[in-house]
Amino acid sequence: MSDGASAIGVLALQGDVVEHLAALRRAGAQARAVKTREQLEGLDGLVIPGGESTTVMKLLRRFGMDEPIVERVREGMPLWGTCMGMIVASRGVEGLQQPTLGVLDVIVRRNAFGRQNESAEVDLNVPVLGGQRFPAIFIRAPWIERVGPGVELLASRDGHGVMVREGNVLGTSFHPELSGDERVHAYFLAMVDAARTTQRTIGKRSSAA
Repeated sequence: MSDGASAIGVLALQGDVVEHLAALRRAGAQARAVKTREQLEGLDGLVIPGGESTTVMKLLRRFGMDEPIVERVREGMPLWGTCMGMIVASRGVEGLQQPTLGVLDVIVRRNAFGRQNESAEVDLNVPVLGGQRFPAIFIRAPWIERVGPGVELLASRDGHGVMVREGNVLGTSFHPELSGDERVHAYFLAMVDAARTTQRTIGKRSSAA
C-alpha cells in the first residue's frame, strides 16, 4: 500500500462503472475497473455500482470474488455500494430469499421508489456533506427498511433511509456518479484515507513489537 493517491476499484460486472471511475479520479483517487479476484489485490477501497443485484451476486460467486471481498471488508477495507450495489452489500432483502454479501447491517426493499419511469432527481439533505443539498438521482432505487444498531443513518427520503454507514461500509440508494457532484465520492475517499492511516499505525506497532 503506497502513501500516494488511494487505489480504488470499481466492480466492473454491471452498472455505471465508467461514471464511477471518472468521478473517483476527479476526486483524486487512482481508480481502476475490477473484474477478477486477482484484481482485488492492492486495493484500498472498492465500489459496487448499480445493476441487477441477483445477477451481480451470481457473477461474484462464479468468479470466486464474493468471499475475498467479504474477507477484505472484515479486515478493514472500505466498501461502498450504490443503488443495487447497496443491496449486494446488505444483510438481506425484505420479502426475498436473496443472497447478499452481508457486510452492511441493513434490510433493504428493492425498487421501493418505483420503476424506471418513476426515476427522479431529489435535492437531498446530507449533513455530512455540508449545508448544500445533494442532487440525488434515484433510478429503480431501493430504500432501507431496517438498520442494525451499529449503522449510522446519513440521509433519508420520504421517511426512509437512503444513505447509511456502518464503520468502513457505505451505502447509498441513489447514484452520485451521475450527478456531476463528487462530494459523496470525496466522503468515501476520506473513509479510505482514514482506513489507510489506521493500517499504517497498526503496521508500525507490529514492526516495533
